[in-house]
Amino acid sequence: MSEITPDVVRHLAGLARIDVTDAEVNRFTEQLGLIVDSAATLKAAVAGDVPATSHPIPMKNIYREDVVLESLSQKAALSGSADSESGRFRVAAILDEE
Repeated sequence: MSEITPDVVRHLAGLARIDVTDAEVNRFTEQLGLIVDSAATLKAAVAGDVPATSHPIPMKNIYREDVVLESLSQKAALSGSADSESGRFRVAAILDEE
């Protein structure tokens, strides 16, 4: 049986500064109780020598070697730009400078 009571729900609602009606307290008591009971059932099901896992199959990182390749020159990178100035892309200002 769950440890969640209407008093616990009212206390939690007070901590969260949430106004709840009596109908909401009853509904939340039932819903939170179900969640706590479900978590207890899961905890009991995995008790013992079952190792914790995050994935059902083994995961392995695949890395590639870092290879330095030739990159674009500044001139080539800017060649497709609509506008450039002093070796940089030039764009319209979007912020007021007041």
